[in-house]
Amino acid sequence: MRFPRSSGILLHPTSLPGPDGIGDFGPGARRFVDWLAEAGQSIWQVLPLGPTGYGDSPYQCYSAFAGNPLLVSAEDLVREGLLEPTDLADRPACPEDRVDFGTVVPWKRRLLERAARRFRDGAAAHLEEAFAAFCEAEAAWLDDYVLYAALKDAHHGAPWYEWPPELAWRDPAALAVAREDLAEPILTAKLAQFLFARQLAALRAYARQRGIRLLGDMPIFVAHDGADVWARPSLFLLDSRGCPTVVAGVPPDYFSATGQLWGNPLYDWHVMVSEGYRWWVERFRQTFAMVDIVRIDHVIGFTRFWEVPAGETTALHGRWRYGPGGAVLQAVTDALGELPVVAEDLGIVTPEVDALLARFGLPGMRVLHFAFGGDPHERSLPHNFPRNCVVYTGTHDNDTTVGWFASAPAHERGMAQRYLGRSGEDIAWDLIRLALAAVADTAVVPMQDVLSLGSEARMNRPGSTQGNWTWRLTPGQLAASPAGRLRELTTLYGRARV
Repeated sequence: MRFPRSSGILLHPTSLPGPDGIGDFGPGARRFVDWLAEAGQSIWQVLPLGPTGYGDSPYQCYSAFAGNPLLVSAEDLVREGLLEPTDLADRPACPEDRVDFGTVVPWKRRLLERAARRFRDGAAAHLEEAFAAFCEAEAAWLDDYVLYAALKDAHHGAPWYEWPPELAWRDPAALAVAREDLAEPILTAKLAQFLFARQLAALRAYARQRGIRLLGDMPIFVAHDGADVWARPSLFLLDSRGCPTVVAGVPPDYFSATGQLWGNPLYDWHVMVSEGYRWWVERFRQTFAMVDIVRIDHVIGFTRFWEVPAGETTALHGRWRYGPGGAVLQAVTDALGELPVVAEDLGIVTPEVDALLARFGLPGMRVLHFAFGGDPHERSLPHNFPRNCVVYTGTHDNDTTVGWFASAPAHERGMAQRYLGRSGEDIAWDLIRLALAAVADTAVVPMQDVLSLGSEARMNRPGSTQGNWTWRLTPGQLAASPAGRLRELTTLYGRARV
């Protein structure tokens, strides 16, 4: 699907400013939408919005269908009548410039539990009908997810495959008892999902009024310890104990000399074929209920995937296996119509990947940080771009542009200087100008580059589990950010909203 010439900003909602130690869907998000409109942007790209667990990675969520309760705005819950202003009086002291998940998570959970008790006792009666309708409409995934979440808490965070066998393997009688015993946490989890959906829908409506579309992210694989695998283990390659026989990753690449061992279970494509890819159709349907455009992370995995034997400590000793090709996307297209999708096709791009994107008209990605190795035919150099692509200065996995340039080998810095005709003293904005000027239909810039921030503002370091996903934009940075400069370039290069 071709997109109109446009541009946008990459910023995950957890990175928004706000008083609660983490960004959310409340007033801070609306202020950011206003800033995007002021800067002439029409896209807000976010990372996956699912509920995060150990490591806080949005790419390892407890569900491919549920939302992250941490993104529910406490301030908006006060406006809805589910919390009192005094409930926010004990906000923990948190840094403005990073998320302290260890402090934020238990505090937000307590607020949601308090809101659920108030709702059960009759507060916010105006929400009762909408809540009942939500629970009925979303029951296909919601009932499994909330039971999984309640059971996980009841077992002190243990993964589902370590629960008693009757719960791990979903004995109907045992699950019926669990639903009765865990009625209160199940209600809390259901209400949290309802509030997530309600606040996100309101934020999307606010953004649409200002000409902003939300570009979301769908990881191709799901977490082993998650509701998806627990609810449908037959869709995955597991042994009799519920453990993967093989896991996902990628071979050695730009980010890691030993590859990336993601550890996700791999799909049993034979079972998925027999079901007409129904799980994928419903997953896409749910994702499009949250966002306007979807980036498929690691779309290469549909054509072939790196299979690593379970128990390996790196991704070195894997092998390529063939995936279903375009069959999944065809099933989704047949069910949902033309797909507003961006394909993350970074890495080893094969003719099969190019054919997949061409078949469905999907724009791939080009990242300027990868452009300056010395080959004039490098696909990430703007003079080699097709129009139907999305250009990034860098992504959430890259260093910031300032950090990248400072640490890049001398030959890369030299080629970048020659290509840009610039010294690199203002390298972040040099690459922003290059991206916006490119023929690519869509250009996306991480917010850190707009602010010319260094490596201290990096969002993720692939292969590392320490210090990731914590960066936040401070209120002062947003207020001082150069919206006018960005609007000027966006207008100059024909990307501004009309």
